[in-house]
Amino acid sequence: MNSDTPSTSTAAPHSAAAPAADAATVPLHRAAHGRTGDKGNRSNISLIAWHPDLYPLLVAQITEQAVAAHFAHRRPQAVRRHLLPTLGALNFVLDEVLDGGVNDALNLDTHGKALAFHLLDLPLRVPPALLPRLAGGDGAAPGAVPPLAPRPSPSRPNDDT
Repeated sequence: MNSDTPSTSTAAPHSAAAPAADAATVPLHRAAHGRTGDKGNRSNISLIAWHPDLYPLLVAQITEQAVAAHFAHRRPQAVRRHLLPTLGALNFVLDEVLDGGVNDALNLDTHGKALAFHLLDLPLRVPPALLPRLAGGDGAAPGAVPPLAPRPSPSRPNDDT
């Protein structure tokens, strides 16, 4: 199989070792960001690693079983995972989780956009060597350019003179 071809394998790549006992547990949003889409009563949730070195951790730990358990309250009929290694991403397809879909659901999130945020709360074990690759506690991506400092207001001529 070409490495650019999406894979539905749930096996972790050989480079993804189990995290050591001294691994830190962090919320998934520190290692990846997510996007959600919908079609009918099906939700697609994509996870994209903040850094390529974090991708094997996502593959090893964010499995179909882990996602199904995390969304058990939504009672998914099926959960499928597609690996996109060239993008450093995983795509999960959850069937029957949108209460009937946009036209049938009475809930406030008929498109399921909040489901990615729910997934990003999953715990992830990260070995110490990869901790610098995580997004900071402030939510900034590793190596992100800090926001610009506010510019000083232009001085105005004094109206009293």
